Amino acid sequence: MLLERQEVLEILRCPKTGNRLQKVNNKLITESDTQHIEYDTISGCPILIDFDKGVLTKDNFSLFPSFAEENTYRGVLNSVRKLVNPVQDASVENMKQLVKLLFSMQENPRILIVGGGTVGDVMDDFYKDPRISIIAFDIYPTPYVQFIADGHNIPLPDNSFDAVIVQAVLEHVLEPKVVVAEMYRVLKDNGIVYAETPFLQHVHEGPFDFTRYTESGHRYLFKNFELIKSGVIAGSGTQLLWAIDNFFRGLFRSKQLAKAIKLGFFWLQYFDKLIPESYNIDAASCVYFMGRKSASPVAPKEIITYYKGAQ
Repeated sequence: MLLERQEVLEILRCPKTGNRLQKVNNKLITESDTQHIEYDTISGCPILIDFDKGVLTKDNFSLFPSFAEENTYRGVLNSVRKLVNPVQDASVENMKQLVKLLFSMQENPRILIVGGGTVGDVMDDFYKDPRISIIAFDIYPTPYVQFIADGHNIPLPDNSFDAVIVQAVLEHVLEPKVVVAEMYRVLKDNGIVYAETPFLQHVHEGPFDFTRYTESGHRYLFKNFELIKSGVIAGSGTQLLWAIDNFFRGLFRSKQLAKAIKLGFFWLQYFDKLIPESYNIDAASCVYFMGRKSASPVAPKEIITYYKGAQ
């Protein structure tokens, strides 16, 4: 269940100093002997971004609502989207397992969703369950976030969450290691992280797309977490569908025509189920990692023996 913004206000911290914040009129303020820092709000959301760091500025920050609107489909378009981009079985199963793990640890778990501006298709169990407290943020305001922030500086206290979920976000941050370190920081001891990140996908969201990970590289990104499970969300067939879309987009200089042609090849993604996991790992569209916060990081040499592909 998504918490009310007023409930979350009490635990928010200044992204620059880590100090507590006070609400004064429509601003959040923190003060010390040498500093007076103010943060504005937009659509009722505090904007807790340190614009002195990273790629975000007050100008390009305003672009992100348009990206969110581009990904909103209704009616027939929504049906077509589900045909071309169906809910992935692996995501569904992983979320079910995550729910079970959380309730085995905590009667009323608290979850942080990084990049929660929209609700993912597989997140219904979390949002509908009144026993689960959800805090979510993104870099643009929507009804599903309680504040706006940059994942490189999460404005929340240490050891606060039973789980952190980050889906299709890490490719859009400039320094994924820093963001993962922040997620580690806000997790309680033995807290769980769940991530889905692209491997072989073409650029999306233009200038705000930076990084891709092999399945092994993704695991090493989360080297400070004990492995629960990892693998492929979408495999070789889905990856081929991405390539067809972008090939025809470039050939005809038309996004709309490419999407129409892609629709004729939607069936390719179902070959993911016929291809062995090891081969999908080497040509995956998207990979996942689920792990538990650990004090013993994975050593560099261990990642070589971890490899689960077919080569």
